[in-house]
Amino acid sequence: MHALERMADALLRGCGGEKVTLRMPAPAIAGDPAEQMGLAQPQFQDFVLVPVTFRRLRPKVGAKNEAAGYELLVSATAVETLLTSLAYEAASVLFQNAAGVLVGEALLRVDSCTAVEMFGGVILYRIQLHDPLALLV
Repeated sequence: MHALERMADALLRGCGGEKVTLRMPAPAIAGDPAEQMGLAQPQFQDFVLVPVTFRRLRPKVGAKNEAAGYELLVSATAVETLLTSLAYEAASVLFQNAAGVLVGEALLRVDSCTAVEMFGGVILYRIQLHDPLALLV
């Protein structure tokens, strides 16, 4: 199985070999009065994912006013390392809890996460991303 993971990593490096940052909310601090009263500023942790391939998806034919869609292919070895260090059980839960994915200067929201399997093992993850919604003031 490790040979397939290495093959997928080499493929991702050859098809762009980019790196992106996964932005996760920082865990709450137990016993902090400001945190308990909602006065503390939200904190985030950034984790670099490498190798990845990032591309813009074409809009569906006839779709109007649809937000730009993106696809991110992420190495299974990079995701497995994060799952272990952050104590998540599944990649789908990890990406659902993420505040977004930072690509260059843009923070994109995560829509879905799909595992790509080969011979019974996950070799990479396909992440669907969209532009963040505009904040209304």
